[in-house]
Amino acid sequence: MTLLLTLRRLLATGPLACLLALLAFSAPAPAQDSYETRATQAILIDARTGRVLFEKDADTPVPPASMSKLMTMIMVFEALKAGSLTLDQQFTVSEDAWRRGGAMSGGSTMYAELNSSIRLEDLIKGAIVHSANDACIVIATAMAGSEEAFAQRMTARARELGATGATFRNATGLPDPEHRMSVRDLSVLARHIITRFPEYYRYYSMPEFTWNGITQQNRNPLLKDYPGADGMKTGYTRESGYGLVGSAERDGRRLIMVIAGLGSIAERRQEAQSLLDWGFRQFRSVDVYAQGDRVGQARVWGGTERNVPLLAAQSVRVALTAEEEEVAEVKLAYNGPLMAPVEAGQEVGKVRFIVDGITVAEVPVVTAAPVPEDPSMWSRALDSVFIMIFGS
Repeated sequence: MTLLLTLRRLLATGPLACLLALLAFSAPAPAQDSYETRATQAILIDARTGRVLFEKDADTPVPPASMSKLMTMIMVFEALKAGSLTLDQQFTVSEDAWRRGGAMSGGSTMYAELNSSIRLEDLIKGAIVHSANDACIVIATAMAGSEEAFAQRMTARARELGATGATFRNATGLPDPEHRMSVRDLSVLARHIITRFPEYYRYYSMPEFTWNGITQQNRNPLLKDYPGADGMKTGYTRESGYGLVGSAERDGRRLIMVIAGLGSIAERRQEAQSLLDWGFRQFRSVDVYAQGDRVGQARVWGGTERNVPLLAAQSVRVALTAEEEEVAEVKLAYNGPLMAPVEAGQEVGKVRFIVDGITVAEVPVVTAAPVPEDPSMWSRALDSVFIMIFGS
């Protein structure tokens, strides 16, 4: 059985109507003020829908520095998912990777030793947490035979994913006049990782990683003190300035931001937090149900009661824009009619909250009380007739 309501109707008639009316009266509307950033390029998107909330010169191809390692990792994650690679697979550190990406290069490195064998999972951690160039060169050479061939594959695949302005000349993001991406391209890749590879996205929230006896901290400033932040990637070269791809989630709503061309580490941190703060202000958290609130009722076949109330098994809060509140739908679905006897607290279905056809939150529903089986054969027969005729 399914019951579909708009969120507005539910809020007007549901158990929290008085509280929500008070909140709607007292809480300010989501901020729709204009926003300015010191970043030369920037974009902010809603991870769920891909909707752009803010952009500044978002389509100009710029040197992405180590932020381009997002695409390096996509190539790895897709190979893992396809089964052509495994996390335990061993890769050998070549002299080229050791010289151009190792300690003697002066760049970001995981200090991999020449001719050593390293598990792919450790190389992934090095590339993500340390931004290790040696790890990326090792992976690229092993997967494609050469870094140049790997970069060509990166370019082709990135454009297939919608990063149409991306051109890669290496797997690291080290300076090359033709190695370019826009911040929109980077947001597309970040969203792809978050939505398609949640099992690997967790690496981006690692605060540190130790390899070869050396512990290095994740350079993402959001991970240290920004509520809800759990990724993704910094970048810096003299040509590119300081950049960051960042993501944070609050009340089930995830935002992805990309900033580029900043003048210092401190400025990058300030602008990233400011842009995310502005983005989250565009949403209002709506407490739709508290745990134990009645969400509807279910028909019971063959019971001493014809219906049993259904309760939310846990509290539900969703973050919505004012526009989404107008069109959001609430869908109660359960397998019914229920067959007596029914136990109290029995999970029988779910309530889903849907925006633009996408489920943004859901909560199990449970029965509020027991319903014993009716001993009367005539009552059960009458129930059967009603079910055949009316379906409930």
